[in-house]
Amino acid sequence: MFDKTYRQRLEADLAQWEADGVIAPAAAASIRHALPPLSPGINIAVVVGIVGGLLIAAAFLAFVAAHWTEIARLLRFSILLAGMVVSGGLGAWFAATGRDVLADLCASIGVIIFGAGIALVGQMYHLGDDFAGGMLLWSSGAFAAAALTGSRGALAVALVAACIWTCMRVYDAPDNLHLPFVLVWLIAAALAFAWNSRVAAHLVALAAIPWWVATSLRFDFHGDQPSFVLANGAALLFGAGLAISAAPSPRAQRLGSVLSIYGAFSLAVAAFLEVTTVDDLVRLRTDTTAAQPPWAVVCGVAGVALALASAGLTRRSGEILAACAIGLVLLAAPLWPASAGGEPWFAYAALLCAMLCLVVSGVLDDVRPRIAAGWLGIGGVIAGITWAVKGSLLRRSVFLAVSGIIAVVFASVLNRLLPRAAR
Repeated sequence: MFDKTYRQRLEADLAQWEADGVIAPAAAASIRHALPPLSPGINIAVVVGIVGGLLIAAAFLAFVAAHWTEIARLLRFSILLAGMVVSGGLGAWFAATGRDVLADLCASIGVIIFGAGIALVGQMYHLGDDFAGGMLLWSSGAFAAAALTGSRGALAVALVAACIWTCMRVYDAPDNLHLPFVLVWLIAAALAFAWNSRVAAHLVALAAIPWWVATSLRFDFHGDQPSFVLANGAALLFGAGLAISAAPSPRAQRLGSVLSIYGAFSLAVAAFLEVTTVDDLVRLRTDTTAAQPPWAVVCGVAGVALALASAGLTRRSGEILAACAIGLVLLAAPLWPASAGGEPWFAYAALLCAMLCLVVSGVLDDVRPRIAAGWLGIGGVIAGITWAVKGSLLRRSVFLAVSGIIAVVFASVLNRLLPRAAR
């Protein structure tokens, strides 16, 4: 949870507890005194300064591009180098005066100019047309700047360039897994861990998705189902996030919680895609087999194992249900070809149960994003089942009605078994 939101909720709770006589005024004052000061937020002046800096950077690049052919080569290179030096110098000055947001912005502008310099110098000296290699060079420089300055913006630029690089490599060599990106991603995750930054954790979690999407789409040419490959990736991201957040380190807990949130939403999206793509609502392939590459299956199994390991460490019943949700989504893949002669009712049931487990898991662990992901998954799976192309709509309505009755009965049983405080 964000610090400011937490402070507001804590302040309201302290005021209520003090009014109810639960704690003494001296105890409430002691709690407030023990809290560290909040970091300064982004005010209107900082926002205007950020917009102004971006406009200046855009004007600089547009001016250089407009007069590129009229400027001598050495002067072109000098202009690009001066842009990086000026942005770095301003960033150092802002950092020394405590204006961290503006310092981060200057570092981001510097790495953007660095990327523009790679493209323009390559065009100027007619270097090789390996665009993906240029993206890797840009990403490497941005990573170096991020590591040296702690700039979240530079990390974002580095990850965007790295994602473009890996997508291009996957397109150029569809028969091989592009594993070098995994090493790059781990470096970014290490930076997010070292910084203990939630923003960096969000960037790292987002960067994992393009690699899985590009990799799963390339397997479409081999008769594999992309949605099943994506489900394995979501399982690994979800399970690994839960396992990392189970560590005693606050840094690991922050990073793991963010990864698990993105994993939960990715799992819900994968469940929706399984229904809509396998049942031909959206046609992605012509093969009727629901094959999966072995390495992807291993990733999915590892996600389930990591989620169970996390549940064993934290003793949270919600994480056991999260592991069940992951396993049920993965189980839907082998259930589909088993129902090749008709509609895959067992696969539908597995996906609905998986999303219900995800919702209940979030409720038990009090993790609202997990609850939201589960509800979105339930809505997506029901919509996919209802609007699937093949099969009888009447049979589907009966299936949904029976599923609803089972869910109501299950809710009644839980209501009797759980203590009143946990309901």
